[in-house]
Amino acid sequence: MNTQSNRNLVVGAFRRQRYNLADVALVAAAILTLIFGEYYLALAAMVVIMAIFALSLDLAQGYGGVESLGHAAFFGVGAYAAALYALHVSSEPISGLLVGAIAAGLAGLLSGFAVLRTQGLTQLMLTLAVASLLYELANVAKSITNGDDGLTGYDVDPVLGLFQFDIFGFTGFVYACVVLLLVYALLKKLVNASIGQTAQGIRENQIRMRMLGVPVERRLWLLYTISAAIAGIAGALSAQINRIVGLDSLAFTLSANVLVMLALGGPGRLYGAIFGAILFVLLSDRAAAIDPTNWLAVLGIVLILIVRYAPDGLAGLVSRTVGKRSAK
Repeated sequence: MNTQSNRNLVVGAFRRQRYNLADVALVAAAILTLIFGEYYLALAAMVVIMAIFALSLDLAQGYGGVESLGHAAFFGVGAYAAALYALHVSSEPISGLLVGAIAAGLAGLLSGFAVLRTQGLTQLMLTLAVASLLYELANVAKSITNGDDGLTGYDVDPVLGLFQFDIFGFTGFVYACVVLLLVYALLKKLVNASIGQTAQGIRENQIRMRMLGVPVERRLWLLYTISAAIAGIAGALSAQINRIVGLDSLAFTLSANVLVMLALGGPGRLYGAIFGAILFVLLSDRAAAIDPTNWLAVLGIVLILIVRYAPDGLAGLVSRTVGKRSAK
């Protein structure tokens, strides 16, 4: 590896995430959707939920290098926790979000002890095993989760006691956007702090970071727990806005989908996770509407093109394009 390659590796490992035009474009897109997309707000809310979920995976995988095929485990735990809280304790939505985050964070905390002791294929299989185990538990505990029929019958109070969830999805979309904004700001702060910077170094070279005195296992464990909690927030939002939680919230399909979102958008750049979620959900919706049988082929073709011509995702493509124009 030559000197220039080493330099690029170091710069990439410790890239600081600043607010930029991509962030402004995302805010503008949300405002325009709210103004002109009144008939698509339910779909837009799902886009926002998936964006939060993709951000959670980006934190663990894009920054910490933790491979996962079972991130839906935390989405599902958060969703079921929020739904059960609304059903048996309180219908207040903000506290429900916190319950979902705490429950998923605990799941990440406990599973991280096993998952983070391994690397590579073993780590992938362990994350898949955790998600599969939780899926089977939810399926067996029908008296609690209602199994295949889905958990329903709970109400969600107006947000802050003022904004009632409506059938048009206006409140749900705004509520989800506010949560996304807060999560995004938190993650920007986190990845620029010492934990985020060292996590990127751990992703590139664990041995070197250990030699520098960084507690690698503890840093990854903390990052993984935070990632799980954010995935739980996404699951709790889904439960509150859709008023139903099914076994699909723990399924492998959801874990695979969020991996595709991250691949499309580009790992290691927070706005890339959001780009990927937007592209995946909207493309899936339109392709399924046009051809309900073969719509997955469209996603496959797009993914192949992205991997071939933009291996670091849409965010990387945008970054390179802007960089070339700035250099001229």
